[in-house]
Amino acid sequence: MSTSSPHERSNDPYPALRRQLHRTYLLRSTLGLLEWDQQTGLPPEAAGLRSEQSSLLAELAHEAFTSDETRATLEALEASDPSPTDDSAVVARLVRRDYDRATRLPTRFVREKTEHLNLAYHAWSRSRAKDDFAQFAPFLKKNLELAREEASLQGWESNPYDYHIDLHDPGVTANKVESLFRQLKEPLLELVGRILEGSPAPASSLFNGFSESAQERCARLATEAIGFDYRRGRLDRSLHPFCSGDGQDTRLTTRFHPDNPLDSLFSSLHEAGHGLYCQGLPADEVATPLGEAVGMAIHESQSRLWENQVGRSRAFWTHFAPIYRRHFPEQLRDVSDDELLRAVNRVSLNPIRVDSDEVTYNLHIMLRFELEQALFSGDLEVEALPAEWNRLSLDLIGLQPANDAEGVLQDIHWSGGAFGYFPSYTLGNLIAAQLWYKALEILPGLEESLAKGDFSPLLEWLRNTIHRHGRRFDTEELVTLATGQGISTEPLLRYLKERYVPAGVSGRSVGSV
Repeated sequence: MSTSSPHERSNDPYPALRRQLHRTYLLRSTLGLLEWDQQTGLPPEAAGLRSEQSSLLAELAHEAFTSDETRATLEALEASDPSPTDDSAVVARLVRRDYDRATRLPTRFVREKTEHLNLAYHAWSRSRAKDDFAQFAPFLKKNLELAREEASLQGWESNPYDYHIDLHDPGVTANKVESLFRQLKEPLLELVGRILEGSPAPASSLFNGFSESAQERCARLATEAIGFDYRRGRLDRSLHPFCSGDGQDTRLTTRFHPDNPLDSLFSSLHEAGHGLYCQGLPADEVATPLGEAVGMAIHESQSRLWENQVGRSRAFWTHFAPIYRRHFPEQLRDVSDDELLRAVNRVSLNPIRVDSDEVTYNLHIMLRFELEQALFSGDLEVEALPAEWNRLSLDLIGLQPANDAEGVLQDIHWSGGAFGYFPSYTLGNLIAAQLWYKALEILPGLEESLAKGDFSPLLEWLRNTIHRHGRRFDTEELVTLATGQGISTEPLLRYLKERYVPAGVSGRSVGSV
């Protein structure tokens, strides 16, 4: 990484490009706020207006980024031939990639896609509430048509699914994902069976009557403890938890249920992991690729590491259990610390991805990956999606959802056209395990620090190892730089075995870290 100061050189087009990128950033970040509001506070009857507002802002941002001025400045920067390691050269390379992709999309398409995705979100929300897939199916069909059209406009008509995977994780292909999933599937199924064998039925009454206000306070305390900065962020409620924004304005959401308090806690930790990544990106590069996340697999590695490796560990609960008990003294009065930790790490068959444990979670992703491949190849029609979902759920997870609301309609992603995103979750789990073992190697006494409520050593290591690079490296390049090896299944399998099946124990043993 260069230590030169390209901003200060005379006749340098780099500052001009940064100014132009900042204008695009302002438009896109404003659009992001509208999308956040759509999922947190928008009145139902305002959906049509919001669709128009969002499509206009998307159009303006697209025109700003693809303007002749941006093109001329980018060409001037490329012609200046900066050193390949200079920040300006890295930015030029990445902006060129983004610019070429953006200019292949007509403004008409950008406007149409944004407007439809806004309508599709509300259609999905209504359909899920009514358990009515048929109501959402036409919107999903249109989303697939738009996704194929976009891939074709980009020159990926022969492999449109690869295009969408690459959008989320640069350099990753469906073949790469399939290879990793193939290595993971059988060991994972064997591990799930091993853990569940002889497992006692869970105590259904362990968590009942946890007030939502106290859950919200606990969620805030936990996310503040790991380092989320509420001076630059906030926590709200939504139908489906998410994180949006950037390091200057980071929006987290979660959801609450009085009889499922761990859902809100771990959703909050998960989204705060995303938020920590956003807040750790270089603030002075917020409008350039050096201030952006490399991709969703790396993003998910941050959220899953804080949710699972940290949040489900004995060390974390050594610190957090007393806090949790202060907020729920009556509900946890007869629950021992070991029982609480076993509940936190309970492995069970669950039809809902976001409610599933970290052992079975990746089976949910494999299901969605197979379905997306079939949808894009044309082997699966949208009308047949619920039946195929149920079949694969029985085959991979071992149970069928009771209805479409907890089956094919459970996730928000397809309503937003986020095809190719689901593999990022499992890639993120793989990377999180690699980062965890590297952190344990680099940071002696890490678990003791976590038990004392000091999460700063881990956060600072992640900031120096992952966050500060922005998009300088592609996904696999960054993983290799951080851990010494490319994306691998072995660390995750090792981690799950060590946490859930300690050496010498043949039956189920969870929460024993």
